[in-house]
Amino acid sequence: MSALQCLTFLFLFLFLLQDATSASPLPLRRRPVHNNSTHSNFAKHPRRRVVFPVNRSSCDLFAGEWVRDETYPLYRTEECGKGMIDPGFDCQTYGRPDSDYLKFRWKPFNCDVPRFNGVKFLQKMRNKTVMFVGDSLGRNQWESLMCMISSSAPFIRTNLIHEDPLSTFKILDYNVKVSFYRAPYLVDIEKIHGKTTLKLDEISVDASDAWRTADVLLFNTGHWWSHTGSLRGWEQMETGGRYYGDMDRLVALTKGLRTWSNWVIRYTKSPLTRVFFLSVSPTHYNPNEWTSRAKASTIAQGGKSCYGQTTPFSGTTYPTNSYVNQKKVIDEVVKEMNSHVSLMDISMLSALRIDGHPSIYSGDLNPSLKRFPDRSSDCSHWCLPGLPDTWNQLFYAALLL
Repeated sequence: MSALQCLTFLFLFLFLLQDATSASPLPLRRRPVHNNSTHSNFAKHPRRRVVFPVNRSSCDLFAGEWVRDETYPLYRTEECGKGMIDPGFDCQTYGRPDSDYLKFRWKPFNCDVPRFNGVKFLQKMRNKTVMFVGDSLGRNQWESLMCMISSSAPFIRTNLIHEDPLSTFKILDYNVKVSFYRAPYLVDIEKIHGKTTLKLDEISVDASDAWRTADVLLFNTGHWWSHTGSLRGWEQMETGGRYYGDMDRLVALTKGLRTWSNWVIRYTKSPLTRVFFLSVSPTHYNPNEWTSRAKASTIAQGGKSCYGQTTPFSGTTYPTNSYVNQKKVIDEVVKEMNSHVSLMDISMLSALRIDGHPSIYSGDLNPSLKRFPDRSSDCSHWCLPGLPDTWNQLFYAALLL
């Protein structure tokens, strides 16, 4: 073969290679990986599931029992900065008379959860942003973490900015941001043709841009998907270009979570970003779930209240499956994502805490409403100090893994 033929053959090969490359699909856009030493610890620890196999040779952080601990709670309300705790979560300030519910610690069967150390947390998170994304349960947990940090590292300089949808707690000495982004459904919701529309296939650009600034993301959703009547947050749903007045809520949740999972896979591929999902936080509106049959017969028909509960449910499992269907959807979607997300499986340990809700001590409730706990009790959210502190201890333990 002559030199000219060789050059012609080489040119033809390179041309075909370039053409094949240009015809291939463009890669999904992803956050650039910055060469920044503050991310080095995260680079060493690619994502892993927090839910370990349940066996006696390893530790499942979420299988255990509640034990009494006189060193609890981790902080007092007055140790939180001004404006950190919503009145709706500040049970002691608003008249809750008992305090035994504050004296319980979660104890996994095969290990101990490390006690929260605010200074160590801030050192690990130096120059990073931790962001909670979701509904008011996410806000519940965000406010808990702010209090835990403020109590455990009391001499730090801080700045708290409340805005909607993004609120941020800045720890100035460590250049750490702990934020909450309000997105009850995770997917977008907006007005279309005058109707509030839940867009199951979309995440807003503003939300996406905000989430991508975080180094650690903890998502949650659940309660808003089951609301009906006046509590329903939308007038129609949109998916696949079609509008629906309603649909099976588990189907809608699945569609919404798959949209979210696609976002996570597309935009957080770097091991420098840690992603967590908080499982379903159960409610306790039905006393028949935890009351013996003999006592259940004395409960007023239709009564819906956790009022008067002062200790956890006895045992290591809770005798109802009221939240299981939503949990199955979350478990399935997270499992499909392989190692992209770590699941914080707090559902069962939270179900045992029938005593942890604000009940009628949810802010400055009108005295006339307090007289009717069956109608006015908040048995969805959690008192602070209280159960979300345990969620954050488990979150802290997962970050240390």
